[in-house]
Amino acid sequence: MTALLAEFGLDHHVSELPDGQIERTVRAAIDSAPDVMVVLGGDGTTRLVAEMCGPSGPLVVPLSGGTMNKLYGALYGTKPWREAIFGALEAGEERWVPGGEVGGRAFFCSAVLGSPALWARAREAIRARRLTPTWRYATIALGRAFHGRLRYEFDAREIGRCMAVGLICPTVSRALSVEEEALEAAVLDLRNARAGARLVFNHVFGDWREDRDVTVRTTVSARAWARDPIPGMLDGEFFRFGRQVEIRFRARAFRALAPAPEPESEPEEAP
Repeated sequence: MTALLAEFGLDHHVSELPDGQIERTVRAAIDSAPDVMVVLGGDGTTRLVAEMCGPSGPLVVPLSGGTMNKLYGALYGTKPWREAIFGALEAGEERWVPGGEVGGRAFFCSAVLGSPALWARAREAIRARRLTPTWRYATIALGRAFHGRLRYEFDAREIGRCMAVGLICPTVSRALSVEEEALEAAVLDLRNARAGARLVFNHVFGDWREDRDVTVRTTVSARAWARDPIPGMLDGEFFRFGRQVEIRFRARAFRALAPAPEPESEPEEAP
């Protein structure tokens, strides 16, 4: 990274993001008033940096250094991150990136509220090679897999109950266009392990949206509440919220430096 930025002749400073000091390091970088913040990490790291930059902060270049890298793929495609940063610095432009907000915390890819979010803690423990916490978190997640119900409300109507609510930003959604100013909301009402296995099968071999226990719609604002604190997963990171959370769509969450999106090709007319 240092060599690439030096090649452009840019005044730059590169910092690692050690566990326990990430927010402090990012805050120090933002306070130095840079023009661009380049992030080499996963969606969770990008989420934190973009949230802290916000709509009035520096431009963000989120590069792929994690597992899923959904936001990176939406902005830069499948090219290696070294090519992506060259393209961004040479021909990139300011692009507003939409996002969502749950309980005051931002997300830019997807969010899950409800018991499935508990698996995020086990996954993070595996990545850190912490076997004892992995077993404990996995046991808790499995024990609560089909217990605990959420109540939800979309755009001040449609009150219902479910196991989990998923929210997807238009930047990464396959069902929404980037121009649509709303979140894709998925209500999961799985009752048992068989229903969960069927959903996984539909996700791998088809479209999970077509599963009979999934209801999909769009929403700009929403609310979820439960008897106990609500577990959540925002861009792959685990959060624990209170017994009620407010959800809203943010059309201009932060500014990215990225190539202009390619125009969609119009279908050819039949002869």
